[in-house]
Amino acid sequence: MSTITNPPVAAGSRGGGVPRVIVATTALLTFISFWRAAAIVLNDLASSAYYAGGEAEAYIGKTAPWFILAIMLFSYAVRAVYVESCSMFVRGGVYRAVKSALGGTLAKFSVSALMFDYVLTGPISGVAAGQYLAGLISDLLVHMHISGPLAPASISLISAGFAVVVTAYFWWENTKGVSESSEKALHIMKLVTVMVVMLIGWCTYTVIVRHSSLPPWPHPRNLRLGPSALGWLAHSSLPHMFGIIAIFIALGHSVLAMSGEESLAQVYREIESPKLQNLRKAGLVIFIYSLVFTSLVSFFAVMIIPDDVRQHFLENLIGGLAMSLEGPILVRLLFHAFVVVVGTLILAGAVNTAIVGSNGVLNRVSEDGVLSDWFRQPHPRFGTSYRIINIVVFLQIVTIIISRGDVTFLANLYAFGVIWSFAMNGLSVLVLRYTRPGQRDFQVPLNFTINGVQVPVGLGLITLTLFLIAFVNLFTKPVATVAGGAFSILLYIVFTISERRGHHTNAARVEMDQFNLALEGELTPEGVGARPGNILIPVSNHYALYHLGNVLDRIKPGRRDIVVLHIRLLRRSASGENELDVDQLFGSIEQHLFSQALSMAEKRGKSIRLAVVAANDLWDGILRAATALKSSTIVLGHSAKETTEEQARQIGDRWEQLGDQKPQFNLEIHLANGDKVYKVLGPHAPNLTGNEVNLLHRLWLRFSEMLAPQELHHHDVVHFALEEVQKELDDGHEDEVVKRLRAHLDANQSKRKPMPQDKLN
Repeated sequence: MSTITNPPVAAGSRGGGVPRVIVATTALLTFISFWRAAAIVLNDLASSAYYAGGEAEAYIGKTAPWFILAIMLFSYAVRAVYVESCSMFVRGGVYRAVKSALGGTLAKFSVSALMFDYVLTGPISGVAAGQYLAGLISDLLVHMHISGPLAPASISLISAGFAVVVTAYFWWENTKGVSESSEKALHIMKLVTVMVVMLIGWCTYTVIVRHSSLPPWPHPRNLRLGPSALGWLAHSSLPHMFGIIAIFIALGHSVLAMSGEESLAQVYREIESPKLQNLRKAGLVIFIYSLVFTSLVSFFAVMIIPDDVRQHFLENLIGGLAMSLEGPILVRLLFHAFVVVVGTLILAGAVNTAIVGSNGVLNRVSEDGVLSDWFRQPHPRFGTSYRIINIVVFLQIVTIIISRGDVTFLANLYAFGVIWSFAMNGLSVLVLRYTRPGQRDFQVPLNFTINGVQVPVGLGLITLTLFLIAFVNLFTKPVATVAGGAFSILLYIVFTISERRGHHTNAARVEMDQFNLALEGELTPEGVGARPGNILIPVSNHYALYHLGNVLDRIKPGRRDIVVLHIRLLRRSASGENELDVDQLFGSIEQHLFSQALSMAEKRGKSIRLAVVAANDLWDGILRAATALKSSTIVLGHSAKETTEEQARQIGDRWEQLGDQKPQFNLEIHLANGDKVYKVLGPHAPNLTGNEVNLLHRLWLRFSEMLAPQELHHHDVVHFALEEVQKELDDGHEDEVVKRLRAHLDANQSKRKPMPQDKLN
């Protein structure tokens, strides 16, 4: 694992002689297995199985399953492009790839299309979940003879209302900073797997019993391309004259089944070693799972649901499939309810992924100076980039309201962002083959060398196919073209204006402290300039530095060093390479935060050391930094999101995961009102040597004889000795006690053997 650090730089002193020292270290990541990585991506990708098949059939007819299958097979090739992008350590998915290969202008356009994708991912997933919920309610009402089926307007209203509620819920969760969990994603996919196995088994039985036939073959003459499918080509003879154009039109209407690929690049940083090998394994798992789930749902729907009935379930395809299986109606209703529960979980997860992903992308753009720092200013209470979250969620809710719960309308728009982000990424990787030549850990297959020049046939064909689908979609999806183009141009203008204003206002930052940044190997006490046994104080919000003030007030100068630590939490969009640039670790937020910390230290005449650590888990980052710095005490401020006991429990759980040789830490949690909670991370009892145990036992024997018939225990001897030391300290003999203790340490230094777990008091 590579490291980026800033060595201690004494940039002079201000006022009370506070040294300006900054150390930035590598990403201390909590690595996950390829199974968990696959689960995170599948929570996004597999959600499209709930609506992709129905939406494709609405445009191209009963041949849709074959084109869904083709798209799922093609997705493996597109995924290989993302794997190659990651193998070049290109950070930030599409945005970083395009910027590295094609420059900032096209990068801003590509991220605009990507943001259009993210803004629509939430609404389409939320509305689709609402469609399934409304469909279940309608079936229950009919079965219980309460009323007839719900009217389409009622179903749309329920869908839109449910989507707004889910979006609002995840807005608040992201504002508070409640992060998604790979463990939760894995549990959801286990539940989805149970549902998929039951669905496939039951559908297979139904097909055998009914002797159902396969959908019509994907020949141009079998396509049913109406005016809505042809868009601006409705009055053109091209689709009828050239069958290949009709095929690409059909692929364009099926491409939304391939959503979620960007998540694979975003989760790359978190995959455990060997990184690339596990990334490819995750990609294979994703491919097989999505191929089986998404394509089979489409095939079974056409083969099992009668044509006249299926038209009413195109936005609720799996629900309609559940109700059309062989078996008692009550059992089908129960299975339908199970499908809805599972679908709600995975589709709601996609809503959250959209907010998390868009927040991460815009943070990355802001860090590059394209967006002003105003967007990344932390929430006064929770410390999250709430302004970005507010803007994204506002756009999503407006989109839901405009759609009025119509999944087809949203799917049309969604395909625009999906295909263009894929196409731009493919073009960028193709360009990087020539601008950054050399050996790759992985390359998209089918490469030939002619006269010493590599010809990437496979990568070229994939990119060409993506662009052909994208260009065809421009003409066949007029609403998506106008809306997506307008959104992309508008966002590009916002990026450009904000970037230029940021360049003009850079002088305003001179008022804050300036820090010297450089690269070094690792985070060490020597690198920071702090002695072992130091006090580590994590800070994240310049509105809440009271715990730092408390420690500065009580620590005597020269006794113990204070290290102020800021955890730079990485988002998934910030993944895809092993190394971080210095300016990606230390920006205006960190500059403002550390300037405040230095100001507090100056006023008290105390020195502090400053460190930035990038991590994807807060507690893991803090504990690894404390371990590397050989800290004895960790001082936290009280979190606005949970109680002090919950804070202690969470960091205690993470401490248990550090490994066998875990150092002990004293933990202090400070409240804003001045109260403090003290804990110890690790076993509380000290590890005593045999000599110490024997000495304690000899003293116990001697005092037991003198105090008989009173009963004396070993702990009484320890307690008495400690109180005697405390009494000497209280009587003003601290210097004498310290002198004797130092002499004791010096005399026994050569005899002392290193112990695996010394308790730090």
